[in-house]
Amino acid sequence: MFITPDEMNTVVYQYQLEEITESDPDIVQLAIDAAVEEMKSYLNPTGQTRWRDGRPRYDIGAIFGAAGADRNAIVLELCKSIALYYVCRLANVDMIQERIKDRYDRAIDWLEKVSGVGKYADGPAIAPDLPIMVVTDDEVPESFRYGSREKFNHDF
Repeated sequence: MFITPDEMNTVVYQYQLEEITESDPDIVQLAIDAAVEEMKSYLNPTGQTRWRDGRPRYDIGAIFGAAGADRNAIVLELCKSIALYYVCRLANVDMIQERIKDRYDRAIDWLEKVSGVGKYADGPAIAPDLPIMVVTDDEVPESFRYGSREKFNHDF
């Protein structure tokens, strides 16, 4: 597992988490799984032609398969913020919902910057220190072709 429910203590107090989920660890784990899947969807190239332009293709298996200190700190904390957003849809126990929504929006904004989508589609993407997939030339199909038509001659 990329994140365990016990590690959520950097984004929410344990008593708050227990009150919201009514001490059901399955709810927290489901929110964590949903957050990981959402992050994967932003970092996965999904075969789109725009990913063939030389931008880094992140190794999703290595990023989310890491454990302990091998995990990327910013990916870990942003994933926790997204998971907390999913948990807090149930209730608002002495927390400010806007603050949680702001954290979620910042996490999604960072993911859009990394993947170069949304309002960052035309600008350069940021490149965090994440494992990158090794792509050989035979795996990357030609994204375009060029040439000209045959020469046209008038015959009179």
